[in-house]
Amino acid sequence: MRKYLFLIALVVLTLDRYTKWLISHRLTMHDSITVIPGFFRIIHAENPGAAFGIFADSPSPWKIGMLILFSVIALFIVCALLWKASNAMTSTGIGLALILGGAIGNLWDRIVSHRVVDFLLFYVGRYEWPAFNVADSAIVVGACLLVFEIVFTKSPSQQSA
Repeated sequence: MRKYLFLIALVVLTLDRYTKWLISHRLTMHDSITVIPGFFRIIHAENPGAAFGIFADSPSPWKIGMLILFSVIALFIVCALLWKASNAMTSTGIGLALILGGAIGNLWDRIVSHRVVDFLLFYVGRYEWPAFNVADSAIVVGACLLVFEIVFTKSPSQQSA
């Protein structure tokens, strides 16, 4: 099963890299395409901070290095957990694979350009969700799968009771 889980991570990474390349080469910075008026646009934005723009305005010279270091540590942890959990195709394994692919996608941007390309923007009137990308989506879906597994799956001791 390991190869399928790592294949999921590779598909996420490939899709993330391709969509970011496409946006970077087809739209100028801050340009947008309205997909659903009043709700969804494709834009070209770049985030120098962490998720949802956290630390984006920080002038610290350590910001990028710390974000990269945190990402690398998280990748090692996710890889170790994925390696352990890859005996069967479970929501835990799929969640970890999605997180791995997304984390590598955003780390790639951070190492190469010190910022992450974001292009999906949902909004209602003046209220906007921060722009995000395929990697961010995979990380969130993966985390939700892990939370679902923790909250709704019975442990072996509960199942035998």
